[in-house]
Amino acid sequence: MSISFRIPTILRTYTGGEANVELEPEVATLQGALDALEAQAPGILQRLVGDTGELRRFINIYVNDDDVRFLDGRIASDERKRP
Repeated sequence: MSISFRIPTILRTYTGGEANVELEPEVATLQGALDALEAQAPGILQRLVGDTGELRRFINIYVNDDDVRFLDGRIASDERKRP
């Protein structure tokens, strides 16, 4: 499953200036996607997630237009197919 992250300008130093990062995480969960992003862009995870493990309040992650704060943390295959 391919996942696309749009990286804001301030965080592009972690991605070599790339605005979009396409990944194939090993585990189809939000944590799996974030781990894959961290593996490709070391150091970015600490800018996305706070010490408590929660997304920082200024970070927005969406799955098919749904804010992940309101999902159970899984990126399921049926979610990718929704219109």
